[in-house]
Amino acid sequence: MKYKLIVLDLDGTLTNSKKEISSRNRETLIRIQEQGIRLVLASGRPTYGIVPLANELRMNEFGGFILSYNGGEIINWETKEMMYENVLPNEVVPVLYECARTNHLSILTYDGAEIVTENSQDPYVQKEAFLNKMAIRETNDFLTDITLPVVGDAGKLIPVESELCIRLQGKINVFRSEPYFLELVPQGIDKALSLSVLLENIGMTREEVIAIGDGYNDLSMIKFAGIGIAMGNAQEPVKKAADYITLTNDEDGVAEVIERLL
Repeated sequence: MKYKLIVLDLDGTLTNSKKEISSRNRETLIRIQEQGIRLVLASGRPTYGIVPLANELRMNEFGGFILSYNGGEIINWETKEMMYENVLPNEVVPVLYECARTNHLSILTYDGAEIVTENSQDPYVQKEAFLNKMAIRETNDFLTDITLPVVGDAGKLIPVESELCIRLQGKINVFRSEPYFLELVPQGIDKALSLSVLLENIGMTREEVIAIGDGYNDLSMIKFAGIGIAMGNAQEPVKKAADYITLTNDEDGVAEVIERLL
């Protein structure tokens, strides 16, 4: 099988513990693009937080794609065309906001280059801002109609995750991409479903796809792809679902497995 598309998670996969792309990973990914293989960066990050990495890999030159918000948006990074977009239903946003406030957790959203929240000093909000290189804008009128995460101590998020799964069953998807980060996305949005939309649009099949990831939100695309790769630092369910386990994100696991396969 000739693989034509490589789908990469970012944090814990493409980037190392310093949130940087290593020189080996960068050189390997540019080299395979020069050979005609296209890249997709698939992450729970907002689009703004993915763009610097896409540019570092020169994806605009080689026809790559950004799949942000866990698949809520798909952008052709060569043409900057928005190929797909899905947002939360209006009626669920007040429920999410009320649940976060009741449990003394911070809720945030994204507006261009800014993170919008009512709790700018929350350490987890600041961590998200640092990760995506975004400014924080504090507001007293938060309620809005875009993708929302809730952040806080892992112990506090567990009951909130269970509550929202029950209250909003069939309306949104609720899952954690990090122990401290609860993702709240439209129903039916995950990386595999959005990837299938992309493949139909560009005329490729799932058998031509390599997917590489480490977290729970990567499970669906790892199962979906022609070959699914788990990082050495991946969660155990991800490793069990994968066809192959590579080295960790601090050992250039992405470059290692691409060089082995291609």
